[in-house]
Amino acid sequence: MQTRLFTPGPTPVPAELQLTMAAPLPHHRTPEFQQLFTRTTTLLQRIYRTEDPVVVLSASGTGAMEAAVVNLTLPGEPVLAVNAGKFGARWGELLRTYGRALHEVRLPWGESPDPEALRRAARMHGAGAIFITHSETSTGALADLEAIAAVAHELDALLIVDAITSLGAHPVETRGWGLDCVLSGSQKAFMLPPGLAFLSLSARAQARIEGNPTPRFYFDLGRALAGAPKGQTPWTPAISLVLGLEAACNRILDEGLERVWERHQILADAVRAGVAALDLPLLSARPSNAVTAVRVADRIGADAVRAGLWTRWGIKVAGGQDDFKGKLLRIGHLGAYDAADIVLLLSALEAEVARRGHGVAPGTALAAAHPVLQRLTPADA
Repeated sequence: MQTRLFTPGPTPVPAELQLTMAAPLPHHRTPEFQQLFTRTTTLLQRIYRTEDPVVVLSASGTGAMEAAVVNLTLPGEPVLAVNAGKFGARWGELLRTYGRALHEVRLPWGESPDPEALRRAARMHGAGAIFITHSETSTGALADLEAIAAVAHELDALLIVDAITSLGAHPVETRGWGLDCVLSGSQKAFMLPPGLAFLSLSARAQARIEGNPTPRFYFDLGRALAGAPKGQTPWTPAISLVLGLEAACNRILDEGLERVWERHQILADAVRAGVAALDLPLLSARPSNAVTAVRVADRIGADAVRAGLWTRWGIKVAGGQDDFKGKLLRIGHLGAYDAADIVLLLSALEAEVARRGHGVAPGTALAAAHPVLQRLTPADA
């Protein structure tokens, strides 16, 4: 049975990207690779919507998070982080590990941060940096990044953004909104296997790196910035993934970045329409277009539904984390998905909840999703 990933990462890797990554490797200290790397980082800047440098690390998204902490904040510096889920909590873990004076804004899982509350908290604690998760993968909640960026600039605080599951699925105007550091990773909207992480660095962020006394070696962004104009990385990069990244960026830009955002919006709306028709509530009132977190009653059983989706349909969806284990389905629709994928997913989900006694008429989910999917252009569908 074919495995069909509907997880919020890793996401499906299109065949043409797999073939690109199967090409013979160039050596990373040759003009061939240097030209490839320069082309690729230039393409990343277009997706980030910035002319500031974008650093590529051979690491997971958490590696980029750690790099941001050790390069952009100082020992003992007051910082503010939003903890509204598993990955917001990770900012706190990293900041505590490196001895920053952490102040957390804690929210119930599923809620999105209020920019005004962040303004008050950052001002109260004199935060020199604000750490925010744009799309909280554990809850499917989206933050109002543009409004939070305005708060950070008003307070002259550096804004560091985990956009690991939002970049490519939502508008992220790095330069236009004045975002100082935006993180993402290869296994999300970029449709690649895990192994690459990206960080954009504003002029303010670059100034923070210089003279920062925090010990660092592999994640020294100063070294990465120094080599970037020559198409070089400080350490051996994941060469096959860089080959794939150039192809993935071209695929996104060929479709058109705004159309990619629109496609993610429509597919997410279709999933949510189908889920609502099945009388399954969402966890978040402000949902992300990358992942839909669905509450499942104990009498149905989220883990039983997940198991049925896998054994009978070959569909993998993610479950809840921490206190929400066994209570959620986290359905990813991030990257190379189209209307046919959503039709299959909703049909399978409807069948599995019905199998467990959740009374729904056949075709309920698709009937709700169909008008939404009609918004896709023929090329998107």
